[in-house]
Amino acid sequence: MTPYPFFATIKVSVKRQTISYNLGKIVSKTVEPATYDRYAIFQTGGKQYQALEGKTIAIEKIEGESGDPLTFDQVLFRKDAEDKFEVGKPYLEKTVKATIVKQTKGPKLIAFRFKRRKKVRVKKGHRQEMTVIRIESI
Repeated sequence: MTPYPFFATIKVSVKRQTISYNLGKIVSKTVEPATYDRYAIFQTGGKQYQALEGKTIAIEKIEGESGDPLTFDQVLFRKDAEDKFEVGKPYLEKTVKATIVKQTKGPKLIAFRFKRRKKVRVKKGHRQEMTVIRIESI
């Protein structure tokens, strides 16, 4: 055991490359390109998300209980196979089907304002409500 276990292995991730260092020496180097056969880009809540079958993502709050099905019809882009893809103008007629996993809150964000030399300090906290969904089909 090394005297400093928290320095033993450091992982650095740069442009899809993971490099592991062990006390300054390179132990292993792996390059993992992100290649997906089927995926879609859909829009909800003013934001765009990448949909992979089986992927779990957190989006802005949508009303519903755990286990309720969802359908997103604002699909912007869809890739089916190696060279097949569709681009919407602005949307495709395809849908992305998902299921609600749970309703939760995001991390706490703190908004702190102050005016120097005036003893004015305002601290406000906020947690955004989120819905965690699992993509069922594209």
